[in-house]
Amino acid sequence: MKLDPKRHVWMTAPQTRAVLDALGGQGRFVGGAVRNALLGKPVADIDIATPLLPADVTARLKAAGLGAVPTGIEHGTVTAVANGKPFEVTTLRRDVATDGRRAVVAFTTDWAEDAQRRDFTMNALYADAQGEILDTVGGVEDLKAGRVRFVGDAGARIREDYLRILRLFRFHAWYGKGTIDSEALHAAAAEKGGLTLLAGERVSKEMLRLLEADDPVPVLRQMAASGILADVVIGNLNLARLEHLVRIDAEAFFKPDAILRLAALLPSEAAEARAVAKEWRLSNADSDRLADIAGAREKIVSYLSVKEVRKLLYRLDAQRFKDRVFLKWAEDPKESNAINWRMLLAVADSWERPRFPLTGREVMLAGVPEGPLVGRILTEVEDWWVDADFIEDEFSLAERLKAVVQATAY
Repeated sequence: MKLDPKRHVWMTAPQTRAVLDALGGQGRFVGGAVRNALLGKPVADIDIATPLLPADVTARLKAAGLGAVPTGIEHGTVTAVANGKPFEVTTLRRDVATDGRRAVVAFTTDWAEDAQRRDFTMNALYADAQGEILDTVGGVEDLKAGRVRFVGDAGARIREDYLRILRLFRFHAWYGKGTIDSEALHAAAAEKGGLTLLAGERVSKEMLRLLEADDPVPVLRQMAASGILADVVIGNLNLARLEHLVRIDAEAFFKPDAILRLAALLPSEAAEARAVAKEWRLSNADSDRLADIAGAREKIVSYLSVKEVRKLLYRLDAQRFKDRVFLKWAEDPKESNAINWRMLLAVADSWERPRFPLTGREVMLAGVPEGPLVGRILTEVEDWWVDADFIEDEFSLAERLKAVVQATAY
């Protein structure tokens, strides 16, 4: 198997060529770029392996007028920057010592030795500038078969970095076919106690990527059966609701949304969602969104009237409304309601928030002195205006303001 540089423009792009030329032909593409290219999938990050030592890499890059950032110099990684595009350039290495989270490495010039320290065979593939593949671990055959297999002894690879337990499931969800490799699965279950050593950010990164797969549910069920899922996600999980949401995404061609899918998986309780968000150290925005979805109590049904939809959109905003629609749709067993659910989403996508036409100035002109009462009157009139479907009649609005002011003691 060989990559054709003419078909893979990232291989011959000027920035790529500049980095390879700076390395004097002593660099090969490695990992995800090679794997995805062989599968015909998009390539995002481009990593390069080289037998050159980091200091030599840095000197060569700078001599070529390229940026050289020591992003992981203790592990041999220098980020080359060519016309604003980053490339991780890493010296060939072998692990000297590991503690399940990080490794002490020694540099080498042996490509096969470097391959032996990588996680999965499909990630231990190298390609030179002409597209020739170097495979010392059987990764090409595993890639063709959709087999996510650890390099060498599965248990040993996991003990080097316990995150590889989660990566096993994530990679199978994205690239695997059929059942998970039995040796890998047994080793993951046997070593799952090591997950407690991992930082929340590392766990969440893998789990959210897993949830973004086309269909993560079969893998999640295997995680549950092996006892691993309960160690990663607390609470009484709703796999059936997530499964329906995944099917909705596939049938309606919606882009997978990891936070929404996590909300579908978790119980409908804000406190439990907050607990997972804290454990995973999610960003404030993702944590708030997750808790907001889980704690939602608005009545959302497929047969809402347009007026009811507009009212909810005004109170919630389009994104929060759509989050609720998706989850309620995922809870609806009646497939014939799909058209109605899609219509609700379409209304949200085309909705423009109306501007409430009154301000505190109009309230004070109506005789209300400046103070908290102005805000309370505005709120009462605004509630009436929303219930009236955002009426645009200025006379009716003025009359309502007048009535509220007269009925309010101050």
